[in-house]
This record gives sequence, structure tokens and C-alpha cells, in this order.
Amino acid sequence: MTDAMPKLFYDGNCPLCEKEICYLNPKLLGKIALIDISEVGFEGWGGVSKQAMMKKIHVWTGQNFLIGLDATLYYWRLAGLSLPAKLLSLPIVYSIANAGYNIWAHWRYRRL
Repeated sequence: MTDAMPKLFYDGNCPLCEKEICYLNPKLLGKIALIDISEVGFEGWGGVSKQAMMKKIHVWTGQNFLIGLDATLYYWRLAGLSLPAKLLSLPIVYSIANAGYNIWAHWRYRRL
């Protein structure tokens, strides 16, 4: 894959996701493309299906995909939220936050 521009794939129909993207959009402008996967016609990108992207948030870094909490930490850093990202990256905090994200993502996907 040669598309070097980072991309954030998010569900615009998810109220929490949409609220976060609206808040971060000005901070992310020009740093990462925001792709609303709930748009009609979106089927997936880079070999990843829409269904997989609906299960957990995905970021294309320009070289590889990050998924779930790792994706969130990536775009938070791009948005200048270094301190919260650093705190969530601490091993014990990361383990708890990652488990929490996975539970939330599973619950959210089942409600779709």
C-alpha cells in the first residue's frame, strides 16, 4: 500500500465517535484524513472490510493499520493530546483502558 496520508476511519452514526471527531477535527486538520465509514457506498479500504472497521476504530498510519485503543492513541497524539495519550500508554493503565475499549466496542457493535 502506497497511500502515505494517514486516515482515520470512524462511524459517523455513533454519537460518541461523532462527538469526539467534531471536537478533534480542528486539531487534526491537514494531519489525517477523516473517513466516515457510515457513508453510503463505503465498503472498506486497504483490504479491511467495512464490517471490521465497524467493530473497532481503525487508523491507517501511512504504513500500517492501528486498531482500537492503539488507533485512538495515534490520533490523540496527532491532535496534540500528548499527555492523555502518554498516561493511557502506561502499561497498567493501557491494559485496563484497552480492556474497557474492547468491552465498549463489542457492546456498541452488537447494538448496530
